[in-house]
Amino acid sequence: MGEKLTDKAFEEAIRDYVYAHSEPEPELLKKLEEETRLLFGQGMLSGHVMGRFLKILVQVSGAKSVLEIGTYTGYSALSMAEGLPDDGQLVTCEINEAHAKVAQKYAEKSEHGHKILILVGDALENIIYLEQDDFRADLIFLDADKKHYPDYYGLLVPLLNPGGILAVDNALWSGRVLEPKDDDAVGIAKLNYKMTMDDRIENVLLTVRDGVMIGRKR
Repeated sequence: MGEKLTDKAFEEAIRDYVYAHSEPEPELLKKLEEETRLLFGQGMLSGHVMGRFLKILVQVSGAKSVLEIGTYTGYSALSMAEGLPDDGQLVTCEINEAHAKVAQKYAEKSEHGHKILILVGDALENIIYLEQDDFRADLIFLDADKKHYPDYYGLLVPLLNPGGILAVDNALWSGRVLEPKDDDAVGIAKLNYKMTMDDRIENVLLTVRDGVMIGRKR
């Protein structure tokens, strides 16, 4: 029998196994990840597995219109754009100009970059602008400031087409949603409850990375 692994070693071994058995990320995304780490640290980067998950989610949902709240440096946006058809559109909102600048740089390098529109500014204000412009999405990915998750949710569901998908990242928040105390954990817990109780939505909470709540609009 092999030597029993410590909990940490087991987690690392599982992580490496998952990476090895997931579709490789494109070289451009590897370069984006490297530059992001250099400029900003690990931060809020979606990463290899989450990126591949989002790409497939776009593909299997048949989405042609995607809205992302929280661009960061564009890793998730580029991953989802990869899954869109050539005439698809992805609108992504980012409040930090330095982050958005990197995202725009890599969008321009990507063969899928023509599908991406980056809106810089407060996401809540941009969502209201999009609603007034009659924008509707087949898939929405929410990965922004956690304490405002419930506020985003109230504005995003009306923008979602019937049968559309809402994916919410960090839905477990490293387990802090079990006994939420800080503003971020409270915000995530409130959104999880809202989605579960909302008759307009059918949902499932997945343990992918830090938790992904998936909802489908009836």
